[in-house]
Amino acid sequence: MANITLGGTPVKTSGELPKIGSELQNFELVAIDLSTKTLKDFEGGKLLLNIFPSVNTGVCSASVRQFNTEASELENTKVLCISRDLPFSQDQFCAAEGLDNVIMLSDFKTGDFGKNNGLIFETGGFSGLLSRSVIVVDAQGKVIYTEQVPETGEEPNYKAALEALYNA
Repeated sequence: MANITLGGTPVKTSGELPKIGSELQNFELVAIDLSTKTLKDFEGGKLLLNIFPSVNTGVCSASVRQFNTEASELENTKVLCISRDLPFSQDQFCAAEGLDNVIMLSDFKTGDFGKNNGLIFETGGFSGLLSRSVIVVDAQGKVIYTEQVPETGEEPNYKAALEALYNA
C-alpha cells in the first residue's frame, strides 16, 4: 500500500505499482468509442501510461495536454491516458482541447486496472479513483519506469518518463 498525499493529507492506495522489469498485466479498458481495449491491442510498441483521478481537474488535464504534445515526437510509442472518467467525458475533453496524440481509456466498468496495479485511492476525498501515476513499458512489454506522484496535486515528472522511453 502506497502512502501519498492529497492536498497535503495522507491517503492510502490499494497497493504498489508494478516492479521495474516485470511484465505489465493485461487489462480491459474502455475507449472513447466504447470498444474494449486490451494490452494486446498495443503489442509491439512502447507505452506511456498517464494515469490520473479525473480529466476534469486542472493537474490531470495539464498532464494529458503535456503528454499529447510530447507524444507527437515519439517513435513507436503510444500514450495511454487512463482514468475512471466515463468515455464520454474523455472524448469531450479531447475534442474541446484538439488533442489527438493520446489514447483515452477508462477503468470505469470494473476498476480492475486500478486494483491490479495498486492505483485505487482507498482513503480520502478521491476514494475509488486512480492515483496520479506514470508507467512506461518497452516494446517487449516490460515495465521500465514507474512513478506514483507523492502529492496528487502535483504533475508527474515528465522528463524522467520521457527519458525512460528514449533509452528503451
